[in-house]
Amino acid sequence: MVEVRAGELVAQLGGELLGDPDKLLRRIDGLETAGPDAISFLANPRLQPLLQTTEAGCLIVQPALRAAVQGRAAAILSDDPYLYYARLSRWWAQRSRAVPAAGVHPSAVVEPGARLHPQASVGAFAFVGRGAVVGAGAVVGPHSHIGADAVIGAGSRIAAQVSIGDGSRLGERCVLQGGAVIGGDGFGFAPAAGRWEKIEQLGAVRIGDDVEIGANTCIDRGALGDTVIGDGVKLDNLIQIGHNVQVGAHTVMAACVGVSGSTRIGAHCIIGGQVGIAGHLRIVDRVQIGAGSKVNRSILEPGRYGGIFPLGAAGTWEKNAVLVSQLAKLRDRIRALENRPD
Repeated sequence: MVEVRAGELVAQLGGELLGDPDKLLRRIDGLETAGPDAISFLANPRLQPLLQTTEAGCLIVQPALRAAVQGRAAAILSDDPYLYYARLSRWWAQRSRAVPAAGVHPSAVVEPGARLHPQASVGAFAFVGRGAVVGAGAVVGPHSHIGADAVIGAGSRIAAQVSIGDGSRLGERCVLQGGAVIGGDGFGFAPAAGRWEKIEQLGAVRIGDDVEIGANTCIDRGALGDTVIGDGVKLDNLIQIGHNVQVGAHTVMAACVGVSGSTRIGAHCIIGGQVGIAGHLRIVDRVQIGAGSKVNRSILEPGRYGGIFPLGAAGTWEKNAVLVSQLAKLRDRIRALENRPD
């Protein structure tokens, strides 16, 4: 269990401390459930009334709320409490979670020619193929598969049952959650007399530094060149990235996004859950796409975009759907009326 004094936290993470520097903290919790031994934070102004009722022993708030927390056991003033909480959570995890021991578990299989740094960790029943490289401090979880000639960068953490295909490259300090598949075959088939003939996928996947990939997310290898994921990209669970897609640095995608092959997505984009993006498109930097939207054309100007039909009662939806299906006929009738001689 972590025990830390409020003054020690400020010395490590910054901010201005109000109150007792010796206030002992043992956990991080929400405003409504925190007790006297917990530290909590207020980032959403709508939750400000909870400052009057929370029992948290220490609060992280903006400087504008100095008066509201004056007199509490302890408080930390930060210009961005949510960012402070993010850094606090990482600091806490480093001290509360067990670090896998360096070395190779006896049940793991490491093929000849693989190169493992002495400080790397390979878990039970994992497989590391010939020519693969696992960097310093990297962790390969139980039952995970590292293909031939793949590269795992220093400090990256691969959870259980992750598959990384032959020749794929993972940068430093990346996190891959369980069930992720990196470098599986892209969806490529040529029609041939009523059947489908497979197109071999000859590229790989290249992933930058500080990338996080959620559970059961799949990133396909390229058909010819590589599929590329830039530095700092964050992908949620259950995302499909097609072959030869390029995703720019620090773009984030929520769950169940699907990106079809050869689409290029810029840097610093925010893509909501269940967005579907067609293939061979271009999306420039700093685009935000609302949840559930369907993108079937390139987006060449930064900004916010969405394409969700408003939710309504089932009967209303059915009537609107019928009207939408008749729009083409209505358009033709209007044109005919406009072109009719007076």
